[in-house]
Amino acid sequence: MINNQRLINEFLELVQIDSPSSKEGKIAEVLVEKLKEIGLEVVIDGAGVKAGGETGNVIATLKGNREGKTLLFTSHMDTVSPGIGVKPIIDEANGIIKSDGTTVLGSDDKAGIAAILEALRTVKENDIQHADIQVVFSIWEEGGLYGAKYLDYSKVNADYAFVLDSGGAPGEIIIQAPAQDAIKVKIIGKPAHAGLEPENGVSSVMVAARAIENMNLLRIDEETTANIGIINGGIATNIVMPELEIAAEARSLSEEKLDAQTNHMVDVFKKAAKEFGAKIEIETTRAYAPFSISEDDEIVVLAKKAFANMNIEGHTTSTGGGSDTNILNKNGIKAVNLGIGMKNAHTLEEYIAIKDIENSAKMVTELIKEA
Repeated sequence: MINNQRLINEFLELVQIDSPSSKEGKIAEVLVEKLKEIGLEVVIDGAGVKAGGETGNVIATLKGNREGKTLLFTSHMDTVSPGIGVKPIIDEANGIIKSDGTTVLGSDDKAGIAAILEALRTVKENDIQHADIQVVFSIWEEGGLYGAKYLDYSKVNADYAFVLDSGGAPGEIIIQAPAQDAIKVKIIGKPAHAGLEPENGVSSVMVAARAIENMNLLRIDEETTANIGIINGGIATNIVMPELEIAAEARSLSEEKLDAQTNHMVDVFKKAAKEFGAKIEIETTRAYAPFSISEDDEIVVLAKKAFANMNIEGHTTSTGGGSDTNILNKNGIKAVNLGIGMKNAHTLEEYIAIKDIENSAKMVTELIKEA
């Protein structure tokens, strides 16, 4: 029932609409019109104002013609950099779509958007009986999950949510994901001439080096990771570095372990600053909470039944990454993240198999049937 050619053409169209994080205005306009043409009621919420972006989340509803669970399908509109001027290439020999190598492809997450749109058309064109269906195309997922954080939840009344935003092939069901702490550090040392009187200075970079040397980082255990991501500082080579700013993170499936890791990193920074006589400012923020859905939960059973209808074996797994799924669960909407097959996301080598795009649209259609 899926119109494969229409689906692929629409995916190609969507990836060529520039939509970096906070600049999703154009694609939002296009998607509003597409959803209205299919027959959904569409609104744009105020998330863009709160986040400081061009537009809010696109929220759409298709009223049902039978009783059943109200399902929400969601994908994000934004892409990472470099994502301006995407030129998709169909590699027929390998059955994939990729970029020309100068940008990301944007299958993260426009493959999800295309799959949802095609499934909705299929439902309408084939008079498939369905309960209420809701759709959210969110803003600024990359780097902050701001669309989900600022989503107008008064306009969402779904029983279950399916987020199409994971790299596994259709059949993958993410039921567990970590919490994340964002850690910002400012080390304040003392400047001095590096050639004439370096002993009179306090080097902020030496403080950072000592702290990092004594810090547990990267893979901590099977549930926990930590990373120093950004270091900025310095004025000139002949000046003892007076200030340094660091951006770091810690993640864990266990909030208890996350608290322990974050506290460890903070304590090590403070100890190093005291050792060198520097001042230090540290800010920690819980970026998002973890989520964990039971293997036998109804939402998982529903997903596996939909996959069984496609002769695909549904399987559950966990991830080390965060997504809108974390925020939806935190706000009381039971959600899982589904694999749609995007590979090498966030790189110039990003690609997606045409078969996975087609199966993603079928997946959404089957979920709608089974709800």
